[in-house]
Amino acid sequence: MDVQESGAAGSGAPDLAEGFPVATPDRWRELVAGVLRKSGVPEERLADRPEAVLATRTYDGFDIEPLATSEPPAADPGHPGLAPFTRGYRPAAAGGWDVRARYLESDPEVLRRRAHTDLMNGVSSLWIAVGDGHLPADRLGGALADVYLDLAPVVLEPGAAYREAADALLRVHADAEVPDARIISHLGIDPLTAAARAGARPDVMDAARFAADRARDRPGLGLVTADATLVHNAGGSDGQSLGWAVASGTALLRALAAAGMDVADAAGRIEFRIAVNADQFAGIAGLRALRAMWNRVLEVGGVPAHRRAMRVHAVTSEAMLTRRDPHVNMLRTTVACFAAGVGGADAVTVLPYDAAVGLSDDFARRVARNTQALLIEESNLARVADPAGGSFHVEALTRDLYLAGWAFLQEIEACGGAAEVVEDGWLRERVDGVWERRRADLAHRRAPLTGVSEFPNLAEEPLEREPLPEHESWFPLRRYAGDFEELRDRADAAPDRPTAFLATLGPVAAHTARASFAANLLAAGGIAAHQPGPLESADDAARAFAESGLRVAVLCSSEKLYAEHAPSVVAALRDAGAERVLLAGAPRELGVDAFLHQGGDAVALLTELVDLTAPKGEEA
Repeated sequence: MDVQESGAAGSGAPDLAEGFPVATPDRWRELVAGVLRKSGVPEERLADRPEAVLATRTYDGFDIEPLATSEPPAADPGHPGLAPFTRGYRPAAAGGWDVRARYLESDPEVLRRRAHTDLMNGVSSLWIAVGDGHLPADRLGGALADVYLDLAPVVLEPGAAYREAADALLRVHADAEVPDARIISHLGIDPLTAAARAGARPDVMDAARFAADRARDRPGLGLVTADATLVHNAGGSDGQSLGWAVASGTALLRALAAAGMDVADAAGRIEFRIAVNADQFAGIAGLRALRAMWNRVLEVGGVPAHRRAMRVHAVTSEAMLTRRDPHVNMLRTTVACFAAGVGGADAVTVLPYDAAVGLSDDFARRVARNTQALLIEESNLARVADPAGGSFHVEALTRDLYLAGWAFLQEIEACGGAAEVVEDGWLRERVDGVWERRRADLAHRRAPLTGVSEFPNLAEEPLEREPLPEHESWFPLRRYAGDFEELRDRADAAPDRPTAFLATLGPVAAHTARASFAANLLAAGGIAAHQPGPLESADDAARAFAESGLRVAVLCSSEKLYAEHAPSVVAALRDAGAERVLLAGAPRELGVDAFLHQGGDAVALLTELVDLTAPKGEEA
């Protein structure tokens, strides 16, 4: 049949919904309740809002609903180019963003070569760590010898030594004969982050006076950075990162104004840095919420709307990167970069996949570069203004993150401001509280890490890289994979690979699912699984275990065979010398020592097993 013939008379358009029942929220709830009822969810949890069973609780205390609708309506995000700038500062797509590469090298010749390669292959600005084991300030000139500084800005990460680094950068511009009026680099002064890492009180006013002095006759010079990666990388929540970013920006803005700068001019000299991880929707919504929050601060400060533009530098999360199976980091950073682009970041840094291992090599840097090039040039990600705008889920999440971030900002202000909460430890205490919850979710594998806590590769060859400088920091970098990777390191250091015996009772169909689950979980701690094949009886299991020479056995089978044979098999394994007998499945009374099951504390269990699974006579 011709499609047009089936449409409404005279309209020429098909009625594709004809013959289908009207979709309503109540009908959807009925269907959800039916599925959950079959899954064993108690009836009392399905009576009112069955979808609440599927909701995801965030670390900021609000729920992400499984179905987003237009009700309740989110706050009006406005239009691209107009206040509150949730949807960006431009009325149309920008066509791209500033592709920024990071440099942690201490050798100026290495940095010079890599910067030249990056700039010739798509990078548009350079982010350089100076001092504290990285590039010495007095070597900046040599490192930047090939850079056209009036075209490719340099953004410093100077730590506490911002005076020396800033003056060195300005000398490099002068030596390159770049007029003061054409300087577009950024001094990156960040007294709050430097003090937080040192466990000291920030001297924001002193830094602001220095910055204001260097700003004279240099209208394009960026001055200070409000860096929320500090909170994110220590394990904080999305709302805490947003609140801290705006609190930092507010403290720096006040100080610059007190140092004599015009408020609107000072606001334009602040760059905000925020981490984006593999949770793409939170990344998109967080960037949109951040702009709206800063717009509100500047509105209250009397800054006219056309001067409330906020420059945001999004960095793929350091905390999410893994040392184990590091090539998976390419996927994580691609998703994070996608979120940063869709969320409207002005500058984006994709960290190389080997950044958690040490100083990145040229190949890893190339992949990081080309990740952005692909998203901009091939995926056309930057050809649409606010591509996520209008999504019920993104708009609702933007609203909720705005509220969570604003609430944290208000708490900081009530405590005396950003400098005060750094000095008295309040900020660290609040972030630590979220980290403990996040760490528990990681340990129980409720927050899975592909290649580490899920689907680990025991046969991988670890990457070797030149180590980065070690820094003592009161505000630490906590990588999500840290606990599992410490276990892998312990296991790898053993003379022989720690191994557990899988007592695979019954035919393959009966034991394979739980044996696979157990082997995967054990591998997350660096423990291999010895699988003897189908075992028909308790005597078979005991004989195979004794021949293995191992110390720990894990019983793997079906519920039916557990009920019939588990007690006798457990007893036989103990008689054969098993020091610990575990069972793959939910806890129950079967005389075993522990259980391998979904939702259990994998880190605690594996910590106990690493030494026990070392071959007899050896300790890991």
